[in-house]
Amino acid sequence: MMEKKRMDGKGSEKKGKVWLAGAGPGDAGLLTRKTVSLLKTADVVVYDALVSTEILSMIPDQTEMINVGKRRDHHLVPQEEINRILAEKAKEGKQVVRLKGGDPFVFGRGGEELEFLESERVLFEVVPGISSCTAVPAYAGIPVTHRDCASSFHVITGHMKKGKTPDIDYEALVRMNATLVFLMGVTALEEICENLIRFGMSPEMPAAVVSNGTCKDQKALTSTVALLPEKVKEAGIGAPAVIVVGKVCTYGERFQWIEKLPLGGRQYIVTRPGKQNKRLAEQLRMLGARVIECSAISTEALQSEEERRKIREALYGIKERIESQETNEWIVFTSAVGVKEWFIFLDEEEMDVRSFWKAKFAVIGKGTAQELKHHGIRPDLIPEIYEAGELGKLLASCVKPGDHVTAFRAREASKELFPPIRDAKAICVDIPVYETITRMHAELKERICKLTREQQIDAVLFTSESTVRGFANIFSGEEQKQILSDSCALCIGRKTKEEAMRFGMKANMSREATVDSMVEKLLETT
Repeated sequence: MMEKKRMDGKGSEKKGKVWLAGAGPGDAGLLTRKTVSLLKTADVVVYDALVSTEILSMIPDQTEMINVGKRRDHHLVPQEEINRILAEKAKEGKQVVRLKGGDPFVFGRGGEELEFLESERVLFEVVPGISSCTAVPAYAGIPVTHRDCASSFHVITGHMKKGKTPDIDYEALVRMNATLVFLMGVTALEEICENLIRFGMSPEMPAAVVSNGTCKDQKALTSTVALLPEKVKEAGIGAPAVIVVGKVCTYGERFQWIEKLPLGGRQYIVTRPGKQNKRLAEQLRMLGARVIECSAISTEALQSEEERRKIREALYGIKERIESQETNEWIVFTSAVGVKEWFIFLDEEEMDVRSFWKAKFAVIGKGTAQELKHHGIRPDLIPEIYEAGELGKLLASCVKPGDHVTAFRAREASKELFPPIRDAKAICVDIPVYETITRMHAELKERICKLTREQQIDAVLFTSESTVRGFANIFSGEEQKQILSDSCALCIGRKTKEEAMRFGMKANMSREATVDSMVEKLLETT
């Protein structure tokens, strides 16, 4: 993996720096564009327990991740140690993102961390996040202000430093006749409601609690100030939760919207590697789903000189045969990654694509065809069923004895491509141009295991046999057996489905081997 270089505009190496960034309340779609950009380029991400799995899954595999796990009174890492970690990593010359739930300056102790960084003369920036005080009520259909009943809203922390009593002026809060939003207060809910009534609020004042707001398991409960603690206890609602008190709570049921989205309340794991996740994940999120981007596998270009020599020889061999007009030449791609790596190699070798002007191109499916079209080449062959065996049969019907068929694909590729072509007496050459690697952050793996056990994952989406194997190989032994048997798989084609079933997963299949067809299948089964 190429090392990230941190350079300033003058070309000298940058000093380390800390970005104090807000992760929002949980929905990855609520991340700011700047925070998304920082997560892609950071050397280190230091994050809290309330940062959602969906957001953690967006962090590149090579990034160092440090879980400081702050959650109410239980701190996996004490605040003083968090401060020290941030300063030390920055002083090592690293780019550090301190990722905090919600907005770092809204009861997030962001100011305390910056005080320490400033005293240590560490460079820093602040990237605000969307606060749960407005976003969570909004996802429950509750507007914190409304011209008819609330001209202001006030945010109060329900959690104080250990050993200190809450310093809340309940009398002033009641007198303001405004919307009250309590953060980190669910354990003190009974005390909060009692004090509001004690200082003059009507027991019939509407009130609500929203737990896990903006996430897959969001729960909202609306009642009155007098009855809310009992109702919350009966429903088993716990932290993290936002408490809203005021007449605006009556709009909650009328303005419900997240549940009405086609995939609202659903959560999926998408296992396409890297950038290929993007389109599928975006489609699912637009339909209301939460998406964990578990790449399962990543792809890397082959780097050894021997492997690159074979690629070079294959390319020059095709070029020479075209120039001598000895045989018909077929160039085959079974993935978009193979197309990309082929053109990268051409560029590195300073070879002109026009050298292959007489070759014909065959691809396995629409995605691979689209990538080839981006480079100005329209494929000559594409099978109706997007599988290696089907592509091999189609090619076998087109080649003549002595024709050359060269496939540029993954090192571990399907063995079903070449047998029918060889039966047609064509000469087959298999050239690996990239390899697939299984990797996952330990924290992400742990969270996926927990979510699967709690039945919080509706389906795992697989777009190739290799993604099935990659996902399965993240786990081992009894853990693998348990996780996979508890998982429902949606597969892009027959071979992928067979591979998922081989690992003991309950598997379904899209009608066509396309991302759009997979989304359609999910919509049918909701």
